[in-house]
Amino acid sequence: MSDPNTADLHHGEIANLEDLIDRESLREVCRSFFDLFGLSIRVFSARGALLANVHEERSVCRYVNSLPDGKRACASTVGEAQVVVPTEGTVVHPCFTGAVYHVVPIVYDDRQLGRIVLGPFVPSELEDVPEPLLKVDPAVEHERAAAALRDMPRVREETAERIADHLRGVLDLILFSGHRAHLTSAMHLATVRENYRELAEKNARLQEAYDKLKELDRLKSNFLATVSHELRTPLTSIIGYSEMLQAGIAGDMSEEQNSFVETIRTKGELLLSLITSLLDLNKLERGQLSVEHEQVDPRAVLAEVKETYLPEAEKKKLVFEVECDDQVPFIQADPVRLRQILINLAGNAIKFTPDGGTVKLVAISTEMTLNEDDEDDDGFGAALMMAPEPAVEFQVHDTGMGIAEAEITKIFDAFYQVDGSSTREFGGAGLGLAIARNLVDAHHGAMRVESELEKGTTFFVTIPETPPEPE
Repeated sequence: MSDPNTADLHHGEIANLEDLIDRESLREVCRSFFDLFGLSIRVFSARGALLANVHEERSVCRYVNSLPDGKRACASTVGEAQVVVPTEGTVVHPCFTGAVYHVVPIVYDDRQLGRIVLGPFVPSELEDVPEPLLKVDPAVEHERAAAALRDMPRVREETAERIADHLRGVLDLILFSGHRAHLTSAMHLATVRENYRELAEKNARLQEAYDKLKELDRLKSNFLATVSHELRTPLTSIIGYSEMLQAGIAGDMSEEQNSFVETIRTKGELLLSLITSLLDLNKLERGQLSVEHEQVDPRAVLAEVKETYLPEAEKKKLVFEVECDDQVPFIQADPVRLRQILINLAGNAIKFTPDGGTVKLVAISTEMTLNEDDEDDDGFGAALMMAPEPAVEFQVHDTGMGIAEAEITKIFDAFYQVDGSSTREFGGAGLGLAIARNLVDAHHGAMRVESELEKGTTFFVTIPETPPEPE
């Protein structure tokens, strides 16, 4: 079954003359014909709607309408002429005055869309006052009727037909132009409708895929959380028993045995650290990891980070520097989580910087615009309307291998490794930057990175001096 909305487009059809014709243009055409030939013209649609009406009341019409019976007869004749529907060619409708109306069909694309009523006019062969005019009212005077009838335009039958044909030809051009515009509009609407349908289908498929991915992500998070919890207990026991063996609780061990136990303990701690990171990431993604704000001195945080990694930096003969502006204020932040952010970044900087390189930690005073709902942000214009707030910017510079531009947008994804090969040089599970990014967001801060291959990388972490008040 065909779609009713596209039937007109497929068949090039229109329902009504009103849909094709421009009424102002039609009135102008009818006015020009009236000025040329002096003939009244009325144009009706197939539904009887009057689309154009250009006429002038003649003397005989005024005379007849001045008489009671004549007025009724005139109204009846005009009404009959207007409802005549010609089926094949022109229909001549007579008037009791001796005049006639030519009712001409408007046919376009083999469909009758309306009619033209031409007249009244007097046939050129009429010589005397017709009997019906004299009898229409007892008060009709022969001489007055004859004088009034002489004022009517006289047209030969063949001339009237030529005028009607010419008018039909002009209307055909108007109808063709209107039909073309109608088809263009219909095709545009059909195209828009089809595009909308395709877009709706694509959106539905995308929504379905999104829902599936969301469910898979939820299952993945639940699985990781469950497995991590289950693994943490036996790992804690393994580490605990390793430490007891090293302490000599089970007796003295040889140097080789002690080395084996040290390996067990070290690897256990690495695995426990990974499990803790997984649990932290899971809590962050679910919004379940709380951030406790308190007064924090950025200098003290940087000093702790340096103290943590100084032995490793010295082992690689790195220049490990800390620089803090004297004007840097205290900030409201979670000291444990802030240390975790900077330790992750500093650890990566040391890991990816070759021996003899430089790692530098910096803290400076700055400003930032707080925006709690990025999704509803109106962009740059909205940022201009918001006052910047005091903040501290932490910078972690290194002279390491750098990150390719194509990789920068991916490095904050969980488990993503720039070198994902099985023979990669550097270890790690790819969780540190993902956790750091989420922790920065939890502080209503901002994080970005600049890097150049073979020259080094700088991470910028901006934390507001005072977090926004919760709504």
